[in-house]
Amino acid sequence: MGKILAYSGLMEGKEVTWMPSYGPEQRGGTANVTVILSDDPISSPILNEYDIAIILNQPSLDKFESKVKPGGILIYDGYGIHSERKDIQIYRVDAMDAAAEMNNAKAFNMLILGGLLKVVPMVKMENVLLGLKKSLPERHHNLIPMNEAAILKGMEIIQKV
Repeated sequence: MGKILAYSGLMEGKEVTWMPSYGPEQRGGTANVTVILSDDPISSPILNEYDIAIILNQPSLDKFESKVKPGGILIYDGYGIHSERKDIQIYRVDAMDAAAEMNNAKAFNMLILGGLLKVVPMVKMENVLLGLKKSLPERHHNLIPMNEAAILKGMEIIQKV
């Protein structure tokens, strides 16, 4: 999801940083990626606080929730986690349930991305699709329509908490 967002920003001529932290954590824990999209030069890819955080499990909520700046946005999948913060905007995307309805667990991230783009339309959909094409191996380009459907579904199901 982060790589697709970064590619999308590049295709719109934005300044972009993409810093993934995917190790063994991606099997359960606090794997994360920081993406910065800006119209202005980015001075540092290292952040102490975030405008937007997408949090998908309790360990990540415990680690990153406090780093969302006041007035910022927290988006989460409602499967077993929730936030009590009152100084940020909180949105829920029931992506796990929607992915199960679509009979495709791999649609999960695209559902979340759709929710994000509904709340903060930081890149155009056509560039997201180009970003998908760029990040997916050519043998998987047949999955782009399913990913597009998942993004659109995510836009439908996100709700403010």
